[in-house]
Amino acid sequence: MSFNYKRIVIKIGSNVLTQSNGLPDQQRLSQLVEQISAIKKQGIEVILVSSGAVAAGRSIITVSDKYDAIAARQLLASIGQIKLINNYAQLFEKQDVICSQVLVTTEDFKGRQHYLNMKNCLEILLQHQVIPIVNENDVVSVTELMFTDNDELAGLIASMLNAQALIILTNVDGIYDGDPNDAGSSIITEVAESGINFASFVSTGKSQFGRGGMITKSTMAQKTAKLGIAVHIANGTKDNILIDVLANVAKHTRFIPKRTASEKKVDSTFRECCYRCSTGKFGS
Repeated sequence: MSFNYKRIVIKIGSNVLTQSNGLPDQQRLSQLVEQISAIKKQGIEVILVSSGAVAAGRSIITVSDKYDAIAARQLLASIGQIKLINNYAQLFEKQDVICSQVLVTTEDFKGRQHYLNMKNCLEILLQHQVIPIVNENDVVSVTELMFTDNDELAGLIASMLNAQALIILTNVDGIYDGDPNDAGSSIITEVAESGINFASFVSTGKSQFGRGGMITKSTMAQKTAKLGIAVHIANGTKDNILIDVLANVAKHTRFIPKRTASEKKVDSTFRECCYRCSTGKFGS
């Protein structure tokens, strides 16, 4: 049985868009754009949260070790974001699809006015058949203003726009019940409980080119599923993965949503706070 979603958020991680040598994987990006375009043409609204700006910057310029990590990230993101969004624009144009760029920081989720402005912007883009490509604005973000990673940002966007599903593309098939490299480990295909302690069996390591890891993905997925949004974690390096996830034929991990759409509406106050309290911690 396929999933009949009407509005989805797709998050593409850095390890999906980047080759092992650190350079952008243009062929994979092209394949993903073709799939996203095909999904959109089926009548499904798509919001894309894409990593890859810093990795794209690394393919253009080398940063001296004398600069601190934040300054280096700002430099690489400022240069790489242009390359990344131009690649997307050119590839989507070949599919007769218009895309746009939306850069955000955590500050956009903390104030009601900023939050509503961003929500209205994304809604009008969708109404005009445009695919918004959302990314963290690493150029102006500093440590205290950074999202944990783009998985967190994707969860916030999915909640903001009442998406029915969030698809997170990474470089493994899903969440395993042990080390993915161990023959005895297997993929957890469905997660229905919110109290699972994934830290007891999931690696705490971060991805090679991104800031996040499977622990942050699983934590965010549980919180998002509580809001009635299905979360799928799948391998973005596999051919046709997005089409296969929606057709429910891909081997991956799915977090089953906890509430119906009508029940989500009563939680608007929480959603407008966007998971955040004064500490700025996701899910607080």
